[in-house]
Amino acid sequence: MPFLLCLKKKKSPVPLGRSIFQKHTPPIQQNYQALLESCLKNKCLFTDDTFPAHISSIGTGALLKKLPHNLQWKRPHALHKSPVFYAAHRKQPDLCQGLVENCWFLAALEALTFHQDILAAVVPQNQSFERKYAGIFHFRFWHFGEWIDVVVDDLLPVNEAGELLFVSSVYKNVFWGALLEKAYAKLYGSYEDLQIGQVSEALVDFTGGVNTRIKLAEAPPDLWNILTRATYSRSLMGCQTHLGTTKVLKNGLVAGHAYTVTGIRKVTCQYGPENLVRLRNPWGKIEWKGDWSDSSYKWELLSPKEKILLRKKKDDGEFWMSLRDFKIHFVDLVICKLTPDLMSQEDGKKWMYSLKSGRWVKGSTAGGSLGFCNGNFWMNPQYWLNVLPVEDSKKSPSTCNVVISLMQKHSTKHRNRAPHLFIGFLLYKVGLQYQESNRKLPPGFFTRHQPVNKHQVFLDEREVTHDFHLEPCVYVIVPSTLEPQQESEFILRVFSRKHILREMGGNTSFTLSKEIVDRYEGKIWEDFFTKHFEQNPEINAVQLQRILNNISWRTCATASVSAAPN
Repeated sequence: MPFLLCLKKKKSPVPLGRSIFQKHTPPIQQNYQALLESCLKNKCLFTDDTFPAHISSIGTGALLKKLPHNLQWKRPHALHKSPVFYAAHRKQPDLCQGLVENCWFLAALEALTFHQDILAAVVPQNQSFERKYAGIFHFRFWHFGEWIDVVVDDLLPVNEAGELLFVSSVYKNVFWGALLEKAYAKLYGSYEDLQIGQVSEALVDFTGGVNTRIKLAEAPPDLWNILTRATYSRSLMGCQTHLGTTKVLKNGLVAGHAYTVTGIRKVTCQYGPENLVRLRNPWGKIEWKGDWSDSSYKWELLSPKEKILLRKKKDDGEFWMSLRDFKIHFVDLVICKLTPDLMSQEDGKKWMYSLKSGRWVKGSTAGGSLGFCNGNFWMNPQYWLNVLPVEDSKKSPSTCNVVISLMQKHSTKHRNRAPHLFIGFLLYKVGLQYQESNRKLPPGFFTRHQPVNKHQVFLDEREVTHDFHLEPCVYVIVPSTLEPQQESEFILRVFSRKHILREMGGNTSFTLSKEIVDRYEGKIWEDFFTKHFEQNPEINAVQLQRILNNISWRTCATASVSAAPN
């Protein structure tokens, strides 16, 4: 990690008792079944006051400029004489992107359509516009460690001609995609909050899985084998093209655009075998024009039977290309694994899964990275991980495959109004003297020891994931932000065949009764901050507790400040 210059900014003191930590805003929970029964009983159609058919649900920024002047909200029965929620018998994928630039969301959504059981977990199939119809629908998303149910009404934004402004289906009477997009927009604040994102985020939200990201310029030699295992293990896959100044390139690809990987196939040509990758543009049109495209001469090199089976001369956004061209024209490949056995090649083995919630708080647990010269890295939350051997592993018993994922939570209702922090984590192997202790590793430990992942990467993304091959032993995971004193909540997930995970030391915080805070919030606090923080503006929670407990309190006998685990 390169040396990073530390610059301290003078901070205004914050009155005690007023937390400056911004907690993640959980989504509003509504009881779908109770609301449905109420509407049926009262013979009325549901209207959702928590996400109304109003411009506020669309957004406040650039998306508004794309909207027609005569924007209307209509239910599917007003748009088609026989609306259908979901048509399982029709060939998938069938969705098309609308005015929202959310190709990342749609690319992930289309990956779901190839796994009907996974799709049914997100899109409950017992919903329709006929039986027990009350204008209310619901969808399920994995949201920072738990599955939540999101309820919406079926009022959808349309133009004067009755055409959906956002996600639609090529079959004009099918509405599940438009309704699911509305539920996802509600979960994250507004339709506009879906304009920026990554395929990897939506794949996790749809499955609760864990991502592997492969930079295709540095792809491993066994990339085809990885794709094959991903296909047979029912993993969901997406990818993205390189950024460019031209939106649609001469080769038919869209610059800076997300695509769904919909299949792979090894074919036998006259000159030998060829590995092909099938992709789909979420726009539902505009396709690759190079080798193995719909009009390519390459198809003549196959047997007539194979050519008929694979070639589809139709401008539906789906196309084939060679693995070689795929590696050249796409930046990265994201594979969302429902179980993290893809890279380990231990198919069929059961994995353990542990999740811990934590947070970085100024002056307490927001120590920043080792690259900053503040000496506070040890203050970050620390997690004790015991990786245990597995006797039936096909691999050498000396190594165990471990996947560690760190995910930050956004602190506002609107996911795109607060940029992601740069986050990462270090993994340390600890000696016998620390293995049984539940206390945090001291500052000196980190100056004397090197982490397992010496080349730590900080990314301004929601989730950072790494695969490790570790010896059975005790380790400590230290998640952190790049810069110190940056606040956020996070979840830490660990996957392996066998392990134990627990938080070390706990965090300390001070608590004051509201009565004391209200009574002594005036001059006493001004004197307090002037005396103790003018020269040393940054202290940790333990130091603050010691200072507070030694204050000579005015007009009251005592005021005890306690250290409590968070």
